[in-house]
Amino acid sequence: MRITIDTDARTLAVEDDGAARTLDLWGKEAFELISDVWLRTSWNAKYPYTFTWLDRPIIQHPEDMVRTQEAICALRPDVIVETGVAHGGSLVFSAGLMKAMGFGRLVVGVDIEIRPHNRAAIERHPLAPMIALVEGDSAAPEIVDAVRALIRPGETVLVILDSNHTKAHVARELEAYAPLVTPGSFIVATDGIMREVADAPRGKPEWVDDNPAAAAEDFAARRPDFALATPAWRFNESPLDRPITGWPSAWLKRIG
Repeated sequence: MRITIDTDARTLAVEDDGAARTLDLWGKEAFELISDVWLRTSWNAKYPYTFTWLDRPIIQHPEDMVRTQEAICALRPDVIVETGVAHGGSLVFSAGLMKAMGFGRLVVGVDIEIRPHNRAAIERHPLAPMIALVEGDSAAPEIVDAVRALIRPGETVLVILDSNHTKAHVARELEAYAPLVTPGSFIVATDGIMREVADAPRGKPEWVDDNPAAAAEDFAARRPDFALATPAWRFNESPLDRPITGWPSAWLKRIG
């Protein structure tokens, strides 16, 4: 695809597979095309690696965090389980929302290796009383059992998968954690953007097929109790209806 932006003429010209068209630069379709390119280039430039949340690094695109906030506030979960801890920013993000809104009890962070300096920073954070850390392979039965033991009967549970992003590992996580998700809640397979950046300098060709979105789509196709269902926007006074997301095909809602 070739995109040519003419700011003087206020047009965006698109050439794709021999077909050409010209769009209004200020229109919805032009915005979406530019945003798709921006999303890919921003990922390659490591733009998501430039943010902190309440003093802990959080490696996500800002829109995904705002949309997650909307979903958490609407769902009001008692427990949020997050695989993949890294620096702990996402754990602090979720715990902070719970505390600020006056609902929820616990955020469980699971990682195969929680580095000592990150563990120390999380454990001395003001929100540490709302965070539990579990170290080990997130899809291993004994680790899933340890997470299950932290959930009380009747609690609403949201699960966010952000650890090893291979299709095979995410598929294992989906099967392992799906039983913990309460009806009406979600299990979220993040970072499906991998398939969109397989040809980027930091990408890998195999990501076209080996990515979390592929695992989530396969899971939804074989599980009648889950459906791909991105949460509806809570507010919208624009003509836009598509998120600018690093998490395509991520949100799996438990419907049964």
